[in-house]
This record gives sequence, structure tokens and C-alpha cells, in this order.
Amino acid sequence: EELNYSALMARILVVEDDPDIAELLVHYLSGAGHSLTRLVSGTEVMAHLRTQPADLVILDLMLPGMDGMAVCDALRRDTATSHLPIIMLTARGEEADRVAGLERGADDYVTKPFSPRELVLRVESVLRRARPALDTRLLSSAGLALDPAARRAPRNGSELALTLREFDLLAFFLRNAGRAHSREDLMREVWGSDFGDLSTVTVHLRRLRGKIEDDPAPPR
Repeated sequence: EELNYSALMARILVVEDDPDIAELLVHYLSGAGHSLTRLVSGTEVMAHLRTQPADLVILDLMLPGMDGMAVCDALRRDTATSHLPIIMLTARGEEADRVAGLERGADDYVTKPFSPRELVLRVESVLRRARPALDTRLLSSAGLALDPAARRAPRNGSELALTLREFDLLAFFLRNAGRAHSREDLMREVWGSDFGDLSTVTVHLRRLRGKIEDDPAPPR
């Protein structure tokens, strides 16, 4: 079954050493209208991205040599790729492993074995968030200034290094200042999903507080 959820093609880099899983990823995401490139090891990723741009990276956690966590760290450290959306692909089902990937800056994760339909929906959700927002009004509060069109977020004059989800969380809070939101609300409004693991929201909130608060322990 071809799953076509988007009319906008994205360039997706799949980093997966298992040929069967890689073939599934390429088949279903190509069927949804995307352009796929596959790499088999983490050591190839940074060199590839210097010459071949991508809109999204699907990154297996268990890779030969440089594992997915190390690749995620390298992508987030490099200013050219620090905002590149990352979906972590893992066979590990334990919450601690999923949280570890999110703590390193992954935007979402998919656990093997995965449903092709869920995979495509998660990819589409991340891509929608990565594209420029329709509401491009400048947002500001408490020394923070967000430009949704440019996806820039200075704080007291210094640029914040925010991942895709962190930026969208902050924009959502600034657009809805003075209101309380549950994790379910945030999963639905920021992730665009009703089926995600709520620990994802908790981890991203913790990372965001670490970047915008003078003291994250008693956040203002």
C-alpha cells in the first residue's frame, strides 16, 4: 500500500545498517513522495551532509562504529546541522533509552518493529513543524524574541541554539501566554499527534528550560 500524506517532497537521509529495515523505510517514504538517501554507518553522516543537504535524518541508534547517539551529538554541535530534524530509530523499548535520545536532541523516535503508517505520519508531523509557520508574527517576552519565519530565537541579544521541537514549544508558549497546558495539550498542539509518548514532552520541556532560564531549577 502506498501511503501518500504530503504533496511536498522532502530530502530524507536514512542511516540504517540493516538492509531489510532500510528497504522498508525507503519503500514507504518514497511512496509518500519523498526523496531518500541511505547510509549504513554513522561515520558517513557529517561528510555526506557537507555536500548533500537534507530536510530530515532518520537515525538508527545501533550503528557500527559511531552509534546513533554520537551522530546526534555531532549534528547538534555543528551550526550547519544544529536545527536539522532527527527521528531516532531504535529496537530498544525501554523508556530510558528513548529519553536518552531525546535528551541528546532528537525530535522524535520510532521503535522497531514499527507500523509503516505510523512511521510516515511521524515523518510528516516533524516535516510540517520544520517548514515555515503560517503565523510569522514576531514574538517576544522576558528578554526572548522569536522570529518564526527565520526560525531565530535571540535571548537578551544572544542567539539560542534550539532544536525544531524546542523552538516550536517556545513559540507555542509565547503565542498562548498566561495559559496552563497539559502534556496532552502540548503533544497535540506542538507535535500534531494524539499517539505520542508523553515523556517526549517532559524531556523537551526540561531541555528548553535549560536554555532559557537563568536557573532551570526554579524556572520563571
